[in-house]
Parts: sequence; C-alpha cells; structure tokens
Amino acid sequence: MQAAVTVTPARVPELMLGLATVRPVFLWGAPGIGKSSLVREFAESLGLECVSLLGTQLAPEDLIGVPQIRDGRSVFCPPASIARDEPYCLFLDELNAATPDVQKAFYSLILDRRIGDYELPKGSVVIGAGNRATDNALARPLASALVNRLTHVHLEASPKDWLVWAADNGIHPWITDHLTDRPDHLWSKPPKTEEPFSTPRSWHMLSDALHSFGRDLDEDTLKVLAHGTLTPAHASAFCGYVKIVRSRFGIDAVLKGDARWPHRPQDRDLLYYLAESFRGRLVKELPASKEHMSAAGRQIAYRAKSLLVQLAEISVEVAQTVIAPGTDGNPVLPSWFLVEAARDMPRLVEARR
Repeated sequence: MQAAVTVTPARVPELMLGLATVRPVFLWGAPGIGKSSLVREFAESLGLECVSLLGTQLAPEDLIGVPQIRDGRSVFCPPASIARDEPYCLFLDELNAATPDVQKAFYSLILDRRIGDYELPKGSVVIGAGNRATDNALARPLASALVNRLTHVHLEASPKDWLVWAADNGIHPWITDHLTDRPDHLWSKPPKTEEPFSTPRSWHMLSDALHSFGRDLDEDTLKVLAHGTLTPAHASAFCGYVKIVRSRFGIDAVLKGDARWPHRPQDRDLLYYLAESFRGRLVKELPASKEHMSAAGRQIAYRAKSLLVQLAEISVEVAQTVIAPGTDGNPVLPSWFLVEAARDMPRLVEARR
C-alpha cells in the first residue's frame, strides 16, 4: 500500500486516541521504526493490557478456536488469549504477512469485534500493523474487504522524535551524539540483498552492545558491532565518529590540557574509559621512588594530582578507580603518589573506607 500522507511517531498517540477507540486502525511502516513499541505504549497510556498476535505464526483455528459439543450442538470456543472479560488492546502484528485464510478469520473480529458468540469487552481497541511490500519484507496483499475494515496510518521515521525518546531510554551517548550530527543515518531503505540496514531498532541494538562491552571495547570489536547492525556506509561513518571522539577526549589531550574530562551524565561510560587509561598511564610513567625523580617526572606527578582533583569534582567514584588497588589487593600506583593523593584529596580515601 502506498502512503499518500505520513505521520511521525510523535503524532501517533494523538491519532490513535481519536481513531483506535472508535474504529480498528492499521499502522503501516518500514521494519524497525517502532510500530510495535508505539502500540504497546499507547495501550499502556489507556491502562489496557496489550495482547499481541503475530500474523506469521497463526492458523485460522488460533482465532476462531476449536469446536466443542454443548447440548448436542457444536460451539466454537475462542482461545483464552482473546476471550477475556476485561477490555484490552488486541494488537495484530504483521497482519498483512498472514495467510489469506488467517486474514479472512480476522474479518468479523476487526469489523464486528466478535468471534462466534464472543464479543470483545466494551472499551477494547483493535490495532493492526505491518510492513509494506516495497520494504522487501514478508507481506501479502490485503483483501479489499479487509482494507475497507481498517483506518490506515502510515508511519515514517523521525530523527527528532527518536532522539527525544533515546534521551530517556539509556541509548549510548556516542549514538545520540552521532545521530544529532547525522540524522539522515537513523533509517535507510531496506536493501534488496541480505545485509544489515539502519533503523531505530538496529541503532538500539548497537547501543545495547556498546553498553555491554563498556570501556573494554576495542576498535576491531566496534567495527564488528557496527557493521553487524547498520547499513555499511552508516557503520563506517559511525566508527569514524567514535575514533574522532576518542581522539578528542583521548587521555593525551586531557594530560596536555587540550581537553577536559567529559562531564555530562550521558558521558559517564567515556569518563570511566578515560579514567582507566589515566590509571594505566600513571602506572607506566610515575617512578617507583620519588627520590630520583626527574623534572619531567615531577611535572607528570603534579599534573596527575591536578587532573585527579578535577576528576573527583565530577565523580568521586570514578576518581577512586584511578587510585584503587589491583585485583590482588596490592597498590598499583607508587606508594608516595598515593600518600600525596590522600593528603591533597582526603575525600578519596574516605570514599574507600
């Protein structure tokens, strides 16, 4: 089905409130742009349980039920997932991917809100969703009788809406910052070949992976993750962006004073990463004894204590990781530096107790 008019995710709740409460609605859109999430959130806003039926996994009997004999007559008993006493949101996901027999079984449920003798409780809503045939997804033509039983809403991806959502849902800051600069990378048309492509869903998947690897993520692993979830060109651009970010906030730049510790709450993972790098640099460059320390060594120590103070002002917890003992419980940094750090920053020592 072709879209004459499209809407962004931000408009969907308002439209659904006026449409879905009086008539069944079908939400069209490309894979991965958030159709299912929008339906579930809408149902939650109405205080309704969302019951999802996946069109590709249904047979007609899954809807109309199986016959039973009552008083010498056969009666079809719809499944418990549908036959409920309280109002609910019936979400028919991938409806247009269902077989013609399954689509036909939906006719009375969608138009008359009834299956056999069972009628949906008053206050229930029926919403369908599916991909378009042009998206190279599994999609069958909807029969004209079914098309005419639904109000059709066509959804388009909106970088602005998604970034607002991402800010409240823990999406990795590298991703939100990158897509703020390159909103055109949020979504790409599904390819005709079997390869990953960018969608809000795939960016969310990448974010989960980035959080999972944390500060141990290396460049090669980042490439695997990005190219495993995004359109190839978008993956390359994102990896390049991360490299720039790491360079801009690299420990060398911080040590030289060309960059500050990242202080935004969403940059906490990056802050931990830099703190770990800072710790490693101090282990490498600070001498074990202060007695024979060179002028360059004294300068490094002075700069290190200054940076530790700045880091503690952002997060005592993160600063504590710099001077913390190793896994064996023994100090990693030279004892003389730890003594001076404790003298200059007693709250770090207090935090350890």
